[in-house]
Amino acid sequence: MILPKQRDPRLITVRRGGSLSDEHHHLLALWAADCAAHVLPLFTAEQPENDVPQQALDMIHAWTRGEVSMREAHNMAFRTNAAGKGCADPARFAALAAGQAVAVAHVAAHQLGAAAYAIRAQMAVAAESDRERARVAEKEWQIARLPGEIRDLVLDDQKRRNSICWNVFA
Repeated sequence: MILPKQRDPRLITVRRGGSLSDEHHHLLALWAADCAAHVLPLFTAEQPENDVPQQALDMIHAWTRGEVSMREAHNMAFRTNAAGKGCADPARFAALAAGQAVAVAHVAAHQLGAAAYAIRAQMAVAAESDRERARVAEKEWQIARLPGEIRDLVLDDQKRRNSICWNVFA
């Protein structure tokens, strides 16, 4: 479970009573999509004929441009998560990262799930002796791609939810 019982109002849109602007919501979605896209080859290597996770990433980009409704993106998240069922952990976690990324349209806080699953995918593909190095390398890759406008928000969110995100951000 990557969502806390009590939600951070900074990750709830203004329309729903929080303080998150549409612009920052879109930046969170695009960053989450980048995190998921970085590990998508792990899914594609195992399931080359299954393009559902790529469709999800395309859809979240379309949502940020106003071309797809929140409901369509939300429904795609379920299909994307299901695409990883039965796969080895690297591929499964990559599909889950894409599912979390497209779910950002519905709940902005899913951005952290996309990042956490991407880290887990990289750790799962690494040799056991290299897992910590893989975790740190992926986390640093993600941080380097954070837009300045949302950087502090995401880094604070990582600290606040690290324990429910498998401690991958520690």
